[in-house]
Amino acid sequence: MIVRSPLKGLLPLLFSGCAALALSGVASAEPEVADTVTVIRGGTIYDGSAPSPIKGDVELHGDTIAYVGPSRAVPAGARVIDANGMIVAPGFIDPHTHADRFLDSEDGEGRLNLPWLMQGVTTIFTGVDGGGTPEVGTFLDDVEARTFGTNVATYVGFGPVRRAVLGNDDRAPTQAELAQEKALVAKGMCEGALGLSTGLFYAPQSFSKTNEVIALAREAGLRGGIYDTHQRDEATYTIGIAKSVEEAITIGREGGLPVHFAHIKVLGVDVQGTADAIIAQIETARASGQNVTADQYPWDASGTSLQAALLPGWAQDGGRPALLERLDDPAVRQRIKETMAENMRRRGGPHALLLTNPGHEWTSMRLDEIASRWQVDPLDAAIRIIRDGDRSGKLVSFNMAESDIAAFMRQPWVVTSSDGSEGHPRMYANFPRKYAKYVKADHVIDLATFINSSTGRTADMFGLRDRGHLKPGYKADVVVFDPDAYHPVATYVSPRELTEGVTDLFVNGQAAILHGKLTGVAAGRAIRHIPPEGTCPAA
Repeated sequence: MIVRSPLKGLLPLLFSGCAALALSGVASAEPEVADTVTVIRGGTIYDGSAPSPIKGDVELHGDTIAYVGPSRAVPAGARVIDANGMIVAPGFIDPHTHADRFLDSEDGEGRLNLPWLMQGVTTIFTGVDGGGTPEVGTFLDDVEARTFGTNVATYVGFGPVRRAVLGNDDRAPTQAELAQEKALVAKGMCEGALGLSTGLFYAPQSFSKTNEVIALAREAGLRGGIYDTHQRDEATYTIGIAKSVEEAITIGREGGLPVHFAHIKVLGVDVQGTADAIIAQIETARASGQNVTADQYPWDASGTSLQAALLPGWAQDGGRPALLERLDDPAVRQRIKETMAENMRRRGGPHALLLTNPGHEWTSMRLDEIASRWQVDPLDAAIRIIRDGDRSGKLVSFNMAESDIAAFMRQPWVVTSSDGSEGHPRMYANFPRKYAKYVKADHVIDLATFINSSTGRTADMFGLRDRGHLKPGYKADVVVFDPDAYHPVATYVSPRELTEGVTDLFVNGQAAILHGKLTGVAAGRAIRHIPPEGTCPAA
């Protein structure tokens, strides 16, 4: 029997405020069988690479795509999804996420990874911004053993590596300590990491010099990995964005591995309008034969913390206890405030800073508004929030120009990412935002480019050889969405609202969303990078 997927008015089950969705409230679908034959019939198919779609069928046999092409006879006993009027595409791949709350969850709600699943995402990368654990094997084993809604790949992160050896100290490693760091990176790579991830903007990673990072990147490069970086400066904080881009390119060249810029942007009033110069800089490196790529989220506000956005790096030397001691010293506190004032200016002032941590007096308020309520200077308000802890106040910072966003988005070496983190709508609405605003409304890119930059281009860039395309033999990660109903619901003020418009979603051939309803199936797998033979100890 052919079952029609709902078209208009699809209303997925949403989180109520910050409360988690209860699976007991999800309408049940037929039991999912791993070897089910499914035919997605009559949809407009974008295969992840070709610029022109075809109308026809996608046939799934178990966890594998068996057929893509014009409609043909349906195999006996197959489940049929009527996709007439729908877009059929590879499941979206998000190469930069902060899905920690869901990855750490022991309950069924969290492990489904609903913010990404409801957008049509079937694969996420974690361990970004230098946050990935050196215990990559244990992490991926745990993800797969507990089952998860999406596929998961990860990096080995510079932050935990450096912290394990040097703590939070602002100093260079000794030769012996550098050897320990290199061994941790090699271990992570041999256990399946995609590469080395850094967040050189953040303490204690920001205390490193370029040569230290090159030495660690070389360990990833020897094992076929990439260098993924939240670069040292996306604005004018320290060395400036142009020198920061050159540093990353140098690390890749000297380390012998591809360079990937995380969430590429020009951030703040001092550099708005300079995207073309950064693009030219990267194009020069690419023209010389170097593999340089980037990902981007389609929002005009970044997400971070007050601490990272406003505090000078030297004030964070030694970690939080040392920071609090410095804030207690009136003379040192004044020095800190002088730097904070300049950092606030480059981000557009206190009104450009929206505080988003749930459950606080300041939730969903601008920094100038909470300062006015408390009758204090905005800098003192910021320090009060930082002292309160809770990761120093989650922050949405409005600091990017639309012309720069569009310029990066048009580049053939840029793919879609969310940088999805708590307190920012990009966690819940990134892919539909790009579709609704930059495809349908503003016509910055076309639909085929949106799908390619969210699927096939990403898979090819990161060496996911059997995902990202609708091709026979590839894994059956497939999204079906309504081109009229697919849209973001989350906003900057209400960031935890689930996307609408995905009618069906298959992860490794199993239905996570079927006929517009969640099934409760978590079919994601751990994706492990396989290093070249001879570069790791024998198992």
